[in-house]
Amino acid sequence: MRDLVYSGSEWIGKTPVEWEIGRIDSFYTLRNTKVSDKDYPPLSVTMKGVLPQLETAAKTNAHDDRKLVRKGDFAINSRSDRRGSCGISNYDGSVSLINTILAPKGDMNPNYYDWLFHTVQFSDEFYKWGHGIVDDLWTTNYQDMKKINIPVPPIDEQKRIADFLSKICGEIDSLSDEIRQQIETLELYKRSIITETVTKGLNKSISLKNSGIEWAESIPEHWKVMPNKYIMKKIKQICPKYNGEDILSLTMNGVIVRDLDAGGKMPTSFDGYQWVYKGNLLMCLFDYDVTPRCIGLIKNDGLTSPAYSQFVMKNGNSAEYYYYYYLMIDFTKELLHLAKNLRHSFTEDQLGVINAPVPPITEQVAIAEYLNEECKKIDAVSEKKQEQLEVLANYKKTVIYEYVTGKKEVLNGEF
Repeated sequence: MRDLVYSGSEWIGKTPVEWEIGRIDSFYTLRNTKVSDKDYPPLSVTMKGVLPQLETAAKTNAHDDRKLVRKGDFAINSRSDRRGSCGISNYDGSVSLINTILAPKGDMNPNYYDWLFHTVQFSDEFYKWGHGIVDDLWTTNYQDMKKINIPVPPIDEQKRIADFLSKICGEIDSLSDEIRQQIETLELYKRSIITETVTKGLNKSISLKNSGIEWAESIPEHWKVMPNKYIMKKIKQICPKYNGEDILSLTMNGVIVRDLDAGGKMPTSFDGYQWVYKGNLLMCLFDYDVTPRCIGLIKNDGLTSPAYSQFVMKNGNSAEYYYYYYLMIDFTKELLHLAKNLRHSFTEDQLGVINAPVPPITEQVAIAEYLNEECKKIDAVSEKKQEQLEVLANYKKTVIYEYVTGKKEVLNGEF
């Protein structure tokens, strides 16, 4: 066990007695050359490092308002809402002016400091030195950043730490990727069960017929097909005044109560907000290409945005069955293809003329109960695997911090 001593910086904590403590400007110089992305390819500084500019990145016509990045430079986004976006560039190129570009100098191992700067503790310290009026405009400039204290291990130990972390974190990342693939496989399995069951029913030996519906080609012979307007009806009851009711949102996890105590934002206005009721369907009938989930089952009364459409079932039809049916359609965004011809939205009348299968009510209920049970089992397995991912992510963060600050030692020949 090596001897540790307090470094003098809270974010670093204790370090080995033989390590030194220095400042960032002892090992990096600021590169602040203004260039054009017409001369230097545009790059993005992301959580995964410095990459060729992403297609989703916000574009600007100010092509000359860029900063030069050279291969081997370290780039970090100075804004607090881009926390953790940093890395060593493998390219010559240009980045947004919001980024700070550091060129390494002197006797140091850039890969060691790359690991150091990716720790949560450094990120927190970095933003402590920032300035701004509000959180999302909070920035840390180089004049402050350069003063931050950093550990300085012997150069040979810097290399051992960097190499070790590349190996161990690579193994963690590989295991995490495998678990993510398992979660994705479970999701695909869940989708296949939903699709098969809402279109074919529970009796797999029954005769089928052509439904005439593009996304539900074959259905049981005794099922009916009819337009949505005979299955469900849109209702809208405007709430005249907010009196502390639950605020509901349609999300990838269903229709949920917005948790205002956990940072959920209160609407700036309740104009047009509507009552919604347990047991009805909630749909988003516009912007299909940007809405993650367009169907949900309302599980408790409350208020929701006027952007959503609430449907009550007709003639005893099961809201749960049609929730799963429209969830199947939403998986592949089938309505998006139709909506694109309608300026990305549907009216109640347009949705109403679209045909849907109509099993007998008893079958609708049985199908919904079966899918509730099966999806619950699959979701339970997925949640366990998601917990495994969180454990690995936390372990990785701990490993990186403990080794880059010397609290754990990489011995010669250890790997």
